Amino acid sequence: MDFQDCALTCKKEFHCGICKRGFSRNGDLTRHMKIHTGEKPFKCDVCKRSFSRNGDLTIHMRIHTGEKLFKCDICKQGFITIGNLTTHMRIHTGEKPFKCDVCKRSFSRNDNLTIHMRIHTGEKPFKCDICKKGFITNSNLTTHMRIHIGEMPFKCDVCKRSFTRSGDLTRHMRIHTGEKPFKCDVCKQSFSRNGVLNGHMRIHTGEKPFKCDVCKRSFSRNGNLTIHMRIHTGEKPFKCDICKQGFITNSNLTTHMRIHTGEKSFKCDVCKRSFTRNGDLTRHMRIHTGEKPFKCGVCNRSFSLNSNLTTHIKIHIGENPFKCDI
Repeated sequence: MDFQDCALTCKKEFHCGICKRGFSRNGDLTRHMKIHTGEKPFKCDVCKRSFSRNGDLTIHMRIHTGEKLFKCDICKQGFITIGNLTTHMRIHTGEKPFKCDVCKRSFSRNDNLTIHMRIHTGEKPFKCDICKKGFITNSNLTTHMRIHIGEMPFKCDVCKRSFTRSGDLTRHMRIHTGEKPFKCDVCKQSFSRNGVLNGHMRIHTGEKPFKCDVCKRSFSRNGNLTIHMRIHTGEKPFKCDICKQGFITNSNLTTHMRIHTGEKSFKCDVCKRSFTRNGDLTRHMRIHTGEKPFKCGVCNRSFSLNSNLTTHIKIHIGENPFKCDI
């Protein structure tokens, strides 16, 4: 009788005194007990790592020898274990047998599903010893630790800028190469990052999943919601070093700094007048073009500025907010 037949038919006479699990063979029980005792009698001569089972040591040794016994028939890639080959084959077949019960997303590997489930449960088992921040994966914690130690092992060969993560360097390199591998299927616009494409797609779908809990205004991007919330909280994290004025966004601070430097980088091609902000130039250009994009819904009169339309509307509604005190 082979092992599989025995597993199905043999009586499980040997039971673990700790967890009560049953085994058909005493040798299986002996190996199982090492889980409870922590005994690891099989040691690697190369790296000194220990294992509870000789079979695990045999598989581990292939890391050092480079032996990959199990080959993919399609792409010829080799693997240390049959389990790794089985998982790899799902790349070719598209099989994703591990499904999330919450959002129905599927995965080719069970461990990827386990990690994914932490998004729903909020579990963050890997904690930073310095700032106590938690992470879903150990690799995320490892990357985070570089913030504290200042390690930036990934360096750009062009501008020598360094990064804590390989993915950040990959995205950065697209600035130099101009590569935009993520293309919108609707308008064909291309983007350097997939996250930017996802945000862009909401322009076409109208989706605004990020909602303000205070005023209920919705946004297509989480970053826009974060900036918006500063209106309610009064937070102005970007400070002018000269006059100490605070701003909600870094771009607003950049624009403000031109007041101090006198920089006016936006120039009118018609009259050569310069402006500190692009929006000011856009509004100025309407003087030359005659464009009046803001139309009154009552009398159809048009205006070049939205603020002028707002003032005009008060004529129709009878609002007179400015009163003479005399």
